[in-house]
Amino acid sequence: MRALILAFGTRGDVQPFAALGRALREAGHEVVLAAPSAHAELASLAGIRLEPAFEGMHEAMRTLMASPSSPLRQAPALLEATRASFPEQWRIARDVAPDVVVHHPKALGGDTVAERLGVPGVLSLPLPYFTPTDAFPIPFLAGLPGRLNRPSYQLLRATALGYGGMINGFREQLGLPPISRWSRMLTQPDGTSRHILYPYSRHILPVPADFPPEAHVTGSWFLDRDPAWSPATELAGFLEQQHDRPAVAIGFGSMQFGGGDRRRSEAVLRGVAAAGVRAVVLRGWGGLALEGGDDLLVADDVPHDWLFPRVDAVVHHGGSGTLAAGLRAGRPTLVVPFLGDQPFWGRRVEALGVGPAPLPQRRLTAESLHARLSMLVSTPSYRERASAIGERIRAEDGTGEAVRVLERLAP
Repeated sequence: MRALILAFGTRGDVQPFAALGRALREAGHEVVLAAPSAHAELASLAGIRLEPAFEGMHEAMRTLMASPSSPLRQAPALLEATRASFPEQWRIARDVAPDVVVHHPKALGGDTVAERLGVPGVLSLPLPYFTPTDAFPIPFLAGLPGRLNRPSYQLLRATALGYGGMINGFREQLGLPPISRWSRMLTQPDGTSRHILYPYSRHILPVPADFPPEAHVTGSWFLDRDPAWSPATELAGFLEQQHDRPAVAIGFGSMQFGGGDRRRSEAVLRGVAAAGVRAVVLRGWGGLALEGGDDLLVADDVPHDWLFPRVDAVVHHGGSGTLAAGLRAGRPTLVVPFLGDQPFWGRRVEALGVGPAPLPQRRLTAESLHARLSMLVSTPSYRERASAIGERIRAEDGTGEAVRVLERLAP
């Protein structure tokens, strides 16, 4: 089987797809990952071929995330870059001639190129966003009465209006009939159910009883570090020191919205000191501008599968991949959500009893972080429940299950 994976977004968006690519390669299949060249390291780590793609979208996204102005002002540039990516997606798909196309929803041409080639197109997102259920509302909403859970997924139809026109323009270029803007993502153009891979753990979010068989909750897709990687001497020494104070990993990934990095940095610096913990702060794209000290070490990029087992707790923005990595390590978690699905996962942390209630970034102060950190590291039940869930997550084979699904769809 030859698989084409179309993946766009931050490192957290693309890394799971590289993990899937590695699993496909190890199962004897041929894989091409089409993604921004900024993620070439991920393809190399997975041992798969990278076809550079979505470069304009990547630059537009970086500009949007770093801008202090409203995201709406940057949206036209991102939409135009998205439109320009369609011919590129078709060129790559035509050259690769895949037997199956797996794509992130931000790769809006994925379904269209699969249909034009006459091969299965499989959507994938580590969030139960595309399958209506009575169990919970669409994850970007909260606090709805239970009777509105399933109807809330109609929001998908409304959001499709924003890009349905450009998709139909692309379909026309490929000689395909237009599709209804109201049905985008919910079904195939022929009306049949769409197969979706959901790479998250059922131990973090149970699979609803009303999920159809086309919704495949596989378990998380982890791409662990290069075996040749080793930590900087300063980092290793910091974590190896014997202390009676707990160590915490803190990082907000790619979240740099609103120009609030100085405020967040000050809150982290003072909150860590007040809570009496030691911290490894991951700078990332998140704009945390801090200086290290006796009890605080700042690092640019440290593999989560190395770092998280070596600390006592983790604090992050609530991306599904970071959440899975922290809980796989069995570590209590505090989510500081910024946007999108992050509040959803923060509420799951609280519901699972593996950490306190989420602390929205707009309410992040030294005082609020001090209070949450103190709860995080001093509550025994958080450690016990996180440890138990970690064992269950480590027993899953998320990428292996995804490979088996794809082999059934495109033998």
